[in-house]
Amino acid sequence: AIARPAVTPMTLATDRRYSLDEYLAYHDGTNTRYELIDGTLKPMSLGTGQHGGIAEFINDTFKAEIRRLQLPWISKDMKIGIQSPRGTRWETCRIPDVTVLTLELWQELQNREAVIRLSEPPPLLVVEVVSPSTIQEDYRAKHSEYAVLDIPEYWIVDAERGCVTLCSLDEGRYQEHEFQGEAAIISPTFSELQVTVSQLLKAGLA
Repeated sequence: AIARPAVTPMTLATDRRYSLDEYLAYHDGTNTRYELIDGTLKPMSLGTGQHGGIAEFINDTFKAEIRRLQLPWISKDMKIGIQSPRGTRWETCRIPDVTVLTLELWQELQNREAVIRLSEPPPLLVVEVVSPSTIQEDYRAKHSEYAVLDIPEYWIVDAERGCVTLCSLDEGRYQEHEFQGEAAIISPTFSELQVTVSQLLKAGLA
């Protein structure tokens, strides 16, 4: 499980900074999840029901495809942290809405905090479902960080714009492909996937 630090909104306003190890070791028994951004604890909101429904649908779809093809992978929603290469003196840990990784890497995380370190192989695919409060992070900061980490595929699911931006790594840079409406999402990682943007977004309203 990702660390859930004992922090109140008032505490968050202070200049207290945390290292990655402090962040991972700091528990208070609450249900609040935090990302670590430049050493600062950032509470993760639950998001709308649509946001959660979309993430759940994507995770279930990936898991079904992994089972169907008997791939040595696993898909997890909101359970995997990723240490970021963000270029500041303070550390950052992201928690994508959905993360696909190898079973080998998942086994490595069984007996410690589920955070993929910079020294470890990157996940195969990550998904971020855009919320009003995360637009800049999802389209810009995370886009850059995930590319530097060599994550082969990154989905940005934007219900407000009605589209999925699929970022595919090519020589260290993401090439972007936008899908809308009844267009099938063409995924290099899941090459046989048959899901349209419309299906994905409607699932969030179910």
